[in-house]
Amino acid sequence: MTRKVRSSNLTKCCPKPELGERPLLSTPQAVDLMAIFKVLANDTRLRLLHALVRAGEMCVGDLAKALGMRPQAVSNQLQRLANRGILGSRRNGNQVYYRVVDPCVPRLLDQGLCLTEDARK
Repeated sequence: MTRKVRSSNLTKCCPKPELGERPLLSTPQAVDLMAIFKVLANDTRLRLLHALVRAGEMCVGDLAKALGMRPQAVSNQLQRLANRGILGSRRNGNQVYYRVVDPCVPRLLDQGLCLTEDARK
């Protein structure tokens, strides 16, 4: 079952200085950033994130059906995203529902899509 969660539940992304105003990345910061991009650099995880941004919250079974995958495969990918703090989950009976909790992720996906669409022009 899908439950729509208003995007206003996510706080504004990164209430910090713009990238151009920040000091040059340190090596540990660059490594942390690389780890985030690595977890996002997977077509299945990107599709799961997009489905969750659109729906707000979905159970594993509904996500599996939407992506045409086995629930166990979907669950494994969701766990990777949850381990990085990108997703949150709750259990309702036998079902586990996931939602995006990192407010920067929808914006990052939007920017990534913008880049790919602009590159095709």
